[in-house]
Amino acid sequence: MTEPSPPPFEVIDHTADVGLVVRGASLEDVFVNAATGMFSLMVEVSGVRDTEERRVELEGHDWEDLLVRWLSELLYYLDAEEMLFRRFEVKSLSPHRLAASAWGERIDRDRHELHFGVKAVTRHMLEVRREDSAWRAQVLFDI
Repeated sequence: MTEPSPPPFEVIDHTADVGLVVRGASLEDVFVNAATGMFSLMVEVSGVRDTEERRVELEGHDWEDLLVRWLSELLYYLDAEEMLFRRFEVKSLSPHRLAASAWGERIDRDRHELHFGVKAVTRHMLEVRREDSAWRAQVLFDI
């Protein structure tokens, strides 16, 4: 009998913050699962339609920096355009560059089941690392 796969993300509590431990077979999976997990903290993602696409291209110093910049860019769209996302695709990823797309829609307060807001992605306890044959990341959010 094979071991069950770990979930793509788990919520962790930390003082006045909330965080995620994210896993994936690849780094692309980790970045997708981190974004999915972050939006799952803020909204019932099953109720978000994927009618609008936002393309994200950014550079960073390392995997941790790219992860923070990726999630922060998605939060920017939430703040600036009231965009909620439910689907993500990493098109290319290297230690210093990310190109990805996110699909979602603008907030509809009558239809979307909103939870609490994420103010920022923090670097506290941040890590992205290889774990056996998969990848693991930990990220905390200021709420």
